[in-house]
Amino acid sequence: MVKSLISQLSVLAIVSGFFYFSYSNDKGIDFKKYSTKGETLNYTATLLSEKEILEFSEERFNTFTMDLGKSYVGFKEALAFKESQGNYFSVNDFGYLGKYQFGKETLKLIGIYSPNQFLYNPELQEKAFMANLERNKWVLRRDIERFVGKRINGIEITESGILAAAHLAGPGSVKKYLRSYGQNGFSDAFGTSINNYMKRFSGYDTSIVKPNKKARVPRA
Repeated sequence: MVKSLISQLSVLAIVSGFFYFSYSNDKGIDFKKYSTKGETLNYTATLLSEKEILEFSEERFNTFTMDLGKSYVGFKEALAFKESQGNYFSVNDFGYLGKYQFGKETLKLIGIYSPNQFLYNPELQEKAFMANLERNKWVLRRDIERFVGKRINGIEITESGILAAAHLAGPGSVKKYLRSYGQNGFSDAFGTSINNYMKRFSGYDTSIVKPNKKARVPRA
């Protein structure tokens, strides 16, 4: 690809030079007046190898690659990838739906009664995810205040870890886990545990999520 690009640039330079000199000669310009003979030209032209060009291109690409880091968007996209690889139209073997793998009963709690409508509406899924976080944060508000910063089963407890675990297991199961200091655990049908989510989704910034007892998805 690099060789092809260099060849194309060379051809362009030759063609451009031809037209330039043709135009200049038509105008009767004496190029002898513009000679650089005897002048000191201070410049350095370095010819890059293919390897150097590719390395430079890769460096530029990496510079502009978006890194979501520990932001809220990073949190929700990481969780979505774990749940469904980010697929809005995913339905698993147990009937959990969408990008964030919602159960039908959880959807009812936040005001969604048509699973089919939910599955084929990405905007509705994003609203549902936030509404569920807000509801869970309200249910777990006291536990967040009490346990964030402590360690359970060797894992530092963070707000984002708690909210992720609540998405997995429900806020009631997370309450039991925290208040038993990890003795009362939970694993889903695939063997994923609260411990796993507490660790995997630790330390994200979820301050944008406000606790809301009556969180519902706004009707269109």
